[in-house]
Amino acid sequence: MDILSEALGSMRTGLPRSVRTHGRAPWGLRLSPVAGAGFHVVLYGTCWLVPEGDAPHLQPIALSPGDVVFLRDGRGHVLADHPSTPPQEAQPAEFRPGAPLGTVTIGADGPRTSLLCGHYHLDQGRPHPLVRQLPEIIHLSTRHGRHSELCSAVQLLGSELENPRIGSAGIVPALIDSLLLYILRAWIEDQPATEARGWAAALSDSAVAPALAAVHEDPAAPWTVESLAARAGLSRAAFSRRFTGLVGEPPMAYLTHWRMTTAARLLRESDAPLATVAARSGYGSEYAFAKAFKREYGQAPGGYRREARAA
Repeated sequence: MDILSEALGSMRTGLPRSVRTHGRAPWGLRLSPVAGAGFHVVLYGTCWLVPEGDAPHLQPIALSPGDVVFLRDGRGHVLADHPSTPPQEAQPAEFRPGAPLGTVTIGADGPRTSLLCGHYHLDQGRPHPLVRQLPEIIHLSTRHGRHSELCSAVQLLGSELENPRIGSAGIVPALIDSLLLYILRAWIEDQPATEARGWAAALSDSAVAPALAAVHEDPAAPWTVESLAARAGLSRAAFSRRFTGLVGEPPMAYLTHWRMTTAARLLRESDAPLATVAARSGYGSEYAFAKAFKREYGQAPGGYRREARAA
């Protein structure tokens, strides 16, 4: 069971949106907060990312070719050739026939920078704990042989965007969609084994990872702390302490969280009857399921489904 893919899939509420940005110094572009997670890929040249808002702990970040930035909460920020350059507000993208994405061009006639900018539609109202534990801003470099798979994805994107050909309109969105997994995989694998904490450690922990995989693979099973501890090869107390310390919540609390997440996804993405959704989420009766769902989401399952469809 691929827990990372499952966790992200549970938060997805739509396809990613992106645009090609060309800047010639001096240039600055202010990007407003988005409902989801933002990302930037530097395809050519250099620039700075300057966080905005109430974030004195976040400093400007110098970006070079091949660098990738992930903004967990889609916070507002500025992209510029230099932190001191006054930014302009974001402007509508221009679309050219045959190009897979729209473009934004800004600046004067100085050195050129080219980026892929966009955001992933993720439900931030109820983020998965894995995403909630990520740093606010992740900055990854693909130079000097680092993160080879992410580097390959960036190079493929750059090639398709610089020289769009037959099939580019389908290839580019698929690469952008996959980029999110490459980014998070690279960050998780970047954490030193002796220093990894939280989900970065849980996904490779010999006791916690099998328990998480079991819950994700079959959330409807009648799991108990004892049965999950048996899979982990630990006593009930030792397993519960280890699980809680890494995941951030006790085993049964996470099981309930994932069952409700599974139910919400089924309600959004399928026409399954409520009784079927209840059974696949580990509830023996529609009434018990509806009560638990309303406690978690603040509304009945039917109302949630109608609201999600309308949105």
